[in-house]
Amino acid sequence: MTLPSTDVPRRGRPPSTGAASHGAIMDAVFELLQQKSVRELTMEDVAKQAGVGKPTLYKWWPTKAALVMAMFHERLAGTMETGPAQPLEQALRVRARGLVRELNGLFGKVVGDLIAEGQSDPAVLRALYEQHIAVRRAAAVADIVHAVDTGELAAGTVPELLLDAIFGALYFTMLMRHEPLTEQYSDALVRQVFAGVRAARHA
Repeated sequence: MTLPSTDVPRRGRPPSTGAASHGAIMDAVFELLQQKSVRELTMEDVAKQAGVGKPTLYKWWPTKAALVMAMFHERLAGTMETGPAQPLEQALRVRARGLVRELNGLFGKVVGDLIAEGQSDPAVLRALYEQHIAVRRAAAVADIVHAVDTGELAAGTVPELLLDAIFGALYFTMLMRHEPLTEQYSDALVRQVFAGVRAARHA
């Protein structure tokens, strides 16, 4: 069955493709996106760089978007780091700093490119959200709910709004480039947001 243009890409090594070829394809996409945007990238570019035929690419990744998303998950997205239990403010400060480091690298460039592509193909945005952002967001929401239940945060705190105030601002700054995206900036965001929550709790 032919997959839609931006369906969830197959993960791992395609069963009929050697590990070397799969690795070469992922390497090619990774390297080429350091030189050009997702929009400028072509399947011909990838095939030539990887030393494979275009039919090999289209067999497993029917579109360029699917191929880029596959590389994004395998080489850039990584996994959420978990550490010892700590106050929510400290935990979100650590996550925000980690996101700043990622957004200042190839991860941020590819995310920006995918968001740009998504303006003309909403399925790209949906894939980015469902395959990457939603899982991480759900975990953070659960942490905030727990903090409210234990009295760390004010009753009535809306988890999604708290996250948007911090992480939405980081993505906005990365996309608009109106000021440097630094750990100092992310620390200030976290402090400001939590100051507001605590003020509400003691009101």
